[in-house]
Amino acid sequence: MAVAKPFIPLDEKFPFDRQLGIAAAPLVLINFFTVVDPADDAGFLEAFKAAAEVITKQPGFISMQLHRAIGDSPTYLSYVVWESTDAVRAAFTDPAFLAKLPAYPSLVDPDRICFRRLLFPASALPDLGNTKIAMTGISTQQSMLVLRA
Repeated sequence: MAVAKPFIPLDEKFPFDRQLGIAAAPLVLINFFTVVDPADDAGFLEAFKAAAEVITKQPGFISMQLHRAIGDSPTYLSYVVWESTDAVRAAFTDPAFLAKLPAYPSLVDPDRICFRRLLFPASALPDLGNTKIAMTGISTQQSMLVLRA
């Protein structure tokens, strides 16, 4: 079994572990994945879906989207909304999630960074009620959206 590559901080002066040391709520976790070898595309999507099945059940998870860059770019972006940095920290140390990481193809270069919403208060967002969109039919031409009920 391959060993999972460590995530590369997008801001080397303020790496991910330091970001998680700050109390922020809610927050958005942005992950960039570069699939170096096109033959690993399907393996990446399978590994992402398996990890997402664990992440979406974590306390504090709100929503997730996966996008692929247009054209021939090998880049994917996932956008995950969490209730707090505490929730992210707990999810990323869960043994069930950690067990999914080695399934990612070895030629996938991951990057991540956290953001806090600044412009709009939560009350400005529409009430989605108990909406849940299932993770089905992931392909390189689609985006995936998952909302926790």
